[in-house]
Amino acid sequence: MRTLKPLLVAGATAILLASCGGAATDTTATTDTPFETTTAMTDTTDAVAAFRRQMASIDDTVAAWRSAATVEEAHVAAETAANLVVGPNGPGYGDRNGDGTVSGETTAGILPGIDGTPAGLAAPLSDNACVADDVLGGSWTDPGAAWDAMAAAIADWRTDNNTMPTLASHPMRIVGWATFTLASDSLDAAHEYSGHAKLHVDVALRALDC
Repeated sequence: MRTLKPLLVAGATAILLASCGGAATDTTATTDTPFETTTAMTDTTDAVAAFRRQMASIDDTVAAWRSAATVEEAHVAAETAANLVVGPNGPGYGDRNGDGTVSGETTAGILPGIDGTPAGLAAPLSDNACVADDVLGGSWTDPGAAWDAMAAAIADWRTDNNTMPTLASHPMRIVGWATFTLASDSLDAAHEYSGHAKLHVDVALRALDC
């Protein structure tokens, strides 16, 4: 009998609304919206934090690259930076300098893998126009084609023919300068190339706040 009173009240309310030409309104349908909004905000916040952490690691690595005392140290730093950008299914990921160690091991790179997996830490932030333009560098509907474009730009690069500006993705340019460092036995060249990489790290980080 404890439920009788609420039922009677609900029935009376319905009758009263009907007599006034109105209809009872179910407001429970709107209760999911705040939860969904909060969840989306949390997801975005987490994605920003993950991206920022990875880029901060790349930034620290580029600083080590720039201050390397030997070519070998510069090569380790360059390998680390490149691996952190491309991720475990990206082009060239692994022991790039052949020293038997994979520096910059990661479960996800800044950019998507060759087949789109993992999706990459920048992908969830693609609604940000600067991330879409400066970090992702455009569409990733065909990740393999995107990476092929980077490979072509790297292959065509010469000291008197800088092809890196043809790449819209600044993280890709970091990979380019890392690749040139790994191909060089000159510490001076490694230091110079790290300066270029630093510029592209800064652009990628600023993309979050534009």
